[in-house]
Order: sequence, then C-alpha cells, then structure tokens
Amino acid sequence: MASYLEQNKDRFLSELLDWLRIPSVSADPKFHGDVLKAADYLKTRLEEAGMENVELCQTAGYPIVYGDKIIDPSLPTVLVYGHYDVQPADPYELWTSPPFEPVIKDGKIYARGACDDKGQVYMHVKAFEMMMQEGGAPCNVKVMFEGEEEVGSSNLGIFVKGNKEKLKADVILISDTGILSNDQPSIEVGLRGLSYHQVEVTGPNRDLHSGLYGGAVPNPINVLCKMIASLHDENNHITIPEFYNNVAVLSEADRAELNRVPHSDEEFKESIGLKDIYGEKGYTTVERIGIRPTLDVNGIWGGYTGEGAKTVIASKAYAKISMRLVPNQTSDEITALFQKHFESIAPASVTVKVTPHHGGEPVVTPTDSVAYQAAADALETTFGKKPIPTRGGGSIPIVAMFKSELGLDTVLLGFGLDSDAIHSPNEHYGVFNFFKGIETIPHFYRNYATGMKK
Repeated sequence: MASYLEQNKDRFLSELLDWLRIPSVSADPKFHGDVLKAADYLKTRLEEAGMENVELCQTAGYPIVYGDKIIDPSLPTVLVYGHYDVQPADPYELWTSPPFEPVIKDGKIYARGACDDKGQVYMHVKAFEMMMQEGGAPCNVKVMFEGEEEVGSSNLGIFVKGNKEKLKADVILISDTGILSNDQPSIEVGLRGLSYHQVEVTGPNRDLHSGLYGGAVPNPINVLCKMIASLHDENNHITIPEFYNNVAVLSEADRAELNRVPHSDEEFKESIGLKDIYGEKGYTTVERIGIRPTLDVNGIWGGYTGEGAKTVIASKAYAKISMRLVPNQTSDEITALFQKHFESIAPASVTVKVTPHHGGEPVVTPTDSVAYQAAADALETTFGKKPIPTRGGGSIPIVAMFKSELGLDTVLLGFGLDSDAIHSPNEHYGVFNFFKGIETIPHFYRNYATGMKK
C-alpha cells in the first residue's frame, strides 16, 4: 500500500499552488487584504491537518497564525516558526511567468514565495498532517507563522515577549534556509546579522538646470556615489572606523573545516553570469558569504530617470544600504558606527540624513545538541548522505531573539537551493525539495522524541 504522502502528492501540491496565488506582499499596503487572506488560508489548512487551538493572534500589524497539538505535557515540545508574507515581485517584466500565477516547469514551482517561505512552511503543514494520519505525532508540536518577516518582524518580538507561556517549548524548528544540493544535504549552523539604512543627500533647495548651474553647485547624486565608493578600499575591506573591532575571527582549523563544503568558483560564476570572482581579499568565496561581514547598496536613485533627456542637477539623492554582520558584532553597534561615519564623510556643501530601518543579530547554533543530531539523522535517512554543517550568508534575526527571549536554540532544517532565486524575479522551488521536506520532517520529530528520552 502506498504511503500517505504518495497517495496525496497531487493534493498537497495543488494546495500549495492555491496559496501561492495569494499575493501576500507585506511591504506594499495595496496587498493588505491579500496578506490577511493568506493567513486565513493557512489557518484553515492547519485545522484540516489536525492542529488544535488554531487562531489568528492579532498584532499591531499582520496576525500571527498559531496552533498546537499537545500529545502529552511530559513529552518534549517543538515550536515551528515560519512566515507567510513574501517579497514584492517587482520588476514584473523580468518574470517569465506572472509571479502570482504559479506554474511548474522542469520540476520547479515558479512563483513569488515558492521557496521563501510559503513552500517551506507548507511542508510543515503537510508533514504534520501525514504524522497525524500515520499514528500521530511522537511529541508535542506548536506552530507560529508570522506575516511580517519580509519587513523586519517588528511585531513578532512584542508577541513573543507577551506570550512566553503559550510559546513554551524545548526547541525551535525553522525551514527558511537551504541545502547545498539535492545530492548533498546540509544544515545551516550560523547566520549573519543585519543593519539596514536609508541615506538621503541634499544639495540645492530645488532641481537646477545643469547648464546654468553645473560646475558651481554640488550634485547630490555625484556626491552620494563618491561617498558610497569610499566605503570600501582597494581590497574590498569596509572602511568604517571600528567596523571590524568585534568580528569573531575563526581559527585556521575552523576555516579549513568550513572550506570542506563542496564548492566550485567556476560553477558559482557560471550560475550567476559572472566573469570573475569578487570580494574581500584574503578569503575564499565560501568564507566571504558565511563568516565575513559585508556592506552593499541595495538601491540608489535621484534626479530624472524617465524616457528621453532632462538636464537637471537633482536636489536630492537616495540610497538603501545594508550590512551583513557576523558573530560578536551587534546591529546597534554597527548602526551607530555607520551613521557617524557616513555623516562625517559628507562634504560641507551637502546635508546628509541617515535613517536606520531594521536590524538583526548574527547567530551560531550548536551542533552537539539532541535537536541538531535529530535533524542530521533525518536528512541522512531521506537523502542517504550525512549532512554537512554550513554557515549561511543570510539573516533570520528572530533566531537570536528566540534565544534571548525564550531561551531556545534553533534548528535550521531548510530545503531550498541557492539557485532558487529568492527575492529575485523567477523565484522557484523544486517539487523534489517540497516533497523531500515533507518526507524528512516526521523523521526529525521521531528522532528528537527518542533522543530526549535518553
């Protein structure tokens, strides 16, 4: 007899596609109703899967979808976190198919949120349903899915602080990361933090004719470009004073271990259309994206950008700048250092305004815990290979918050791939990965419940 998963694969996939059709873009107010609709959809599917006490917990922003299944209070409890909001799909014209009309091509689901994070959240919903249909969960399960992760999770911390008893658990389980490949599983054991800002440079009190004023007044766009360029030296080292003061430096042995990760610079370049590797001198690509801090411009604008020509010197220029942080750096520290430095390098002819947006703390999770071993064994069971511990370049700020507020470590059991184009046009998620996640997650629960008894 076929397993419950085999019997229901078509339905599981169809339900995910229906959820992906809901444009739950938290950053854009015009999608407000759709974000709420996505939360309602998730609530209904959790109830159908057998989750109890399912509710939409209201916040000052979008609701948190909570549910639990307490098998026995004496058993360990796993708290699953994820998010149902998605990144804006812009620029729409670069998508090969509409971002909220999911299609499956070459074994991949193309849609905004397919991997980040709806597809991975839905693995947990269906894995739980499968466990309930095949004898029940081996331990207690709680779920908490938010709708503001893509805009900084500003209300999640408030919710967590006010609901510590409700969220009481033994470990956090998150699937919002990836694996090295479909042939080599991995578990992320470190994440970088984040410090994010918008900067504004103002010159003249209005846009000026570039012929009448050019050469005699500061051009905010030119000035901003020079200021940004000065933030790195010739070795791509960040020039902000004291920026590296608290950066955790790995031993040569730890660096060697990290570089055991299967990686090819040639394949890396080919996958994203690069002619050459770029980054901080003295570090490998694996190190640059895992254990070193970064500074990047995420957007820059000002002046006339429409069709044709308009010869003006803009009054203002803007940029969004983010820094990825590593252990021992803090977002508050780096935010203050950036603001002080950026204001200090501005010429006297312009004024500068730095507006911090959101931040998050770097984190390293233990590899000697029962929970980590449970995840490692689960992946080995379903992939047939031991997973490799890796350091992730991205940020999930709430991992550090869960540790500080709930005292809980997190296991990052993700199934995405670097090639899934999250946050980019044509985001996709492998059908293989979706079902492999559903297959693997119940093994984690069984391994964890068994391990906690010892």
